[in-house]
Amino acid sequence: MMQSRLKASLRAFRHRNYRLFFAGQLTSLVGTWMQTVAQSWLVYRLTGSATLLGLVGFASQFPIFLLSPVAGAVADMYPRRRTMIVIQSLMMMLAFPLAVLTLMHRIQVSDVIVLAILLGFVNAFDIPVRQSFVAEMVGREDLINAIALNSSMMNGARIIGPAVAGILVSLVGEGWCFLLNGLSYLAVIIGLIFITAGNSRPREHQGSRIEAILEGFHFALKTHPVRALLLLLGVVSLMGMPYSVLMPIFADKILKGGPKALGVLMGSSGIGALLGAAVLAGRQGVRGLGNWVMLACAGFGTSLMLFSLSRNFWFSTLLLLPVGFSMMVQMASSNTLIQSMVPDRLRGRVMALYSMMFLGMAPFGALLSGILANLMGAPSTVALGGAVCIVGAVVFRSHLPKIRAEGRQLILAQMMAAGEPTDNEAPNITS
Repeated sequence: MMQSRLKASLRAFRHRNYRLFFAGQLTSLVGTWMQTVAQSWLVYRLTGSATLLGLVGFASQFPIFLLSPVAGAVADMYPRRRTMIVIQSLMMMLAFPLAVLTLMHRIQVSDVIVLAILLGFVNAFDIPVRQSFVAEMVGREDLINAIALNSSMMNGARIIGPAVAGILVSLVGEGWCFLLNGLSYLAVIIGLIFITAGNSRPREHQGSRIEAILEGFHFALKTHPVRALLLLLGVVSLMGMPYSVLMPIFADKILKGGPKALGVLMGSSGIGALLGAAVLAGRQGVRGLGNWVMLACAGFGTSLMLFSLSRNFWFSTLLLLPVGFSMMVQMASSNTLIQSMVPDRLRGRVMALYSMMFLGMAPFGALLSGILANLMGAPSTVALGGAVCIVGAVVFRSHLPKIRAEGRQLILAQMMAAGEPTDNEAPNITS
């Protein structure tokens, strides 16, 4: 029983292309998390300012909000493997200047902001292309499992990366984290070279690019389940997710730790998220995921409010486990539901809207949280964000009966379009 359950949880690995992709991405994401934690500590060390922490977070992610619609059209028009190679190469090139300037002790906050903006522009294209590329490698039948495994990969890196970064920053400084991140991109680029999927155009382009972009917006706006999921993600991203931007303040001033404490706190959230992804990996279908989204959002908000009240380091570390777990369950469940409902020809554009709401709203939340933290303190800011997430979950729950029938029909339509057999017990996203 245990062996068959494990096999089902890892079924996306039967695809050679996905195995290569997973290995490369895991290595690269460890480096990315090392850079994220080291960059936050660097800005805090140089300035001690919550506002500037928020500003750097804004600079790194606001291009995602601006460019995601264009990036989604690119994901639906050009071969995704070659596009991924270009994107990962650009990311690698942006990591090295940050490393060199920091190692030479010539780094300024303005340099960090400029490089963060440039990386944000590249990231805007990476997310929808990568999400669509996964579906192309594994097919619809293993898509749910691949999304869950991707989430496991991201959060495994989220555990390892901050822990390594905390040690390296305390021993040799932030610059080595940036250098190792740059080198880590070689793993994913080499993996992409050997992948055989994603070499053809996803679709023949018809009409103008503006029309192509608007088609994705139109689908999301008129489709009640997709719209509701995206709006809830936007609320959580704006008000809840910026807690991570304020982690250096919690680690240093509130919990009386340092860079090692920051690595432990971020790693604890990553462990929780990894557990959430592991739970989702064992699922065979979408039944009940609508309720999972609602409960995860409420759990995320409640955990944040409790975390904001804690002044004990280890209790705070423990509270970040449900924070990470709930965040991951909501994100991955929403991703799975949206990808199950969207037609293949619109996948890149709709997933661009997903990245716009989940990651594109985060910079505005980071900027807002930095300002609020200066006015009312970091704990009160995190508590406020948690309360808003709980309200969002309640509103989403009130709409679940309305979106049930439409979501069911959309999923059935995509299964039929893919030529998959359906039984009398059709998938249901809420029960």
